[in-house]
Amino acid sequence: MQLTRFTDLALRAVMRLAVSGKGQALTTREVAEAVEVPYTHMAKAVSRLRELGVVHARRGRGGGLELTVLGYRASVGWLVRELEGEGEVVVCEGESPCPLRGACRLRRALRQAQEAFYSSLDALTVADLVSQPTGPLLIQLGLRDQG
Repeated sequence: MQLTRFTDLALRAVMRLAVSGKGQALTTREVAEAVEVPYTHMAKAVSRLRELGVVHARRGRGGGLELTVLGYRASVGWLVRELEGEGEVVVCEGESPCPLRGACRLRRALRQAQEAFYSSLDALTVADLVSQPTGPLLIQLGLRDQG
């Protein structure tokens, strides 16, 4: 299974915000620069994370992004499901439907594999993702351009 680039960016943003510390808000631009992605792509991911209640954003002086309590405690499986959506692994219908769709066992097997993938992520929280050695490295990513 392969995650979309959008989900990858959102997970990187959540991880970076998770190590920024209480009261230390980062801007979307700072997060994008720290994880080396275009600002416009990161802005879309942050917008979705706000909709999910994972990130809180404040405007103006002293504003920025902070992870919410849900953001710290959310299971990675839940977050990935929300970011990826409920799409099928394979599309059997549509413009050129698969001739096997009525008797195919592959679609069901792939759906089960997809759920097993997500289930394996359910045991992890965002806090788990930023434990040693990842957390200190994420902090350094934010500081290297300032030094």
